[in-house]
Amino acid sequence: MNKNKKKSRRRFFLLGIGSLLIIFATTFTVGKYWIEIIEKYREMSSLENEMIDLREEEEKLKADANKLQNPDYIARYAREKYLYSKEGEYILQIPEE
Repeated sequence: MNKNKKKSRRRFFLLGIGSLLIIFATTFTVGKYWIEIIEKYREMSSLENEMIDLREEEEKLKADANKLQNPDYIARYAREKYLYSKEGEYILQIPEE
């Protein structure tokens, strides 16, 4: 009977060790996936913010493109940025401080 007790204890010990290994492996795997999920949510939030910024920039560029369809705006823009002048007009450049 003593041998049966030893076999039974050994069996329970091995079963306990095996169970602990399975629990540890499962916990490790689930933890790893949770970390990946959290990182993906952070990345998604960052990309959503970037998308909002890009949409705002797109709207600004569309507004600029619409303005460039107006010949008066183009003429004024060229005079201001590139110092073009009309016939008989003089350009005086004032240095900025």
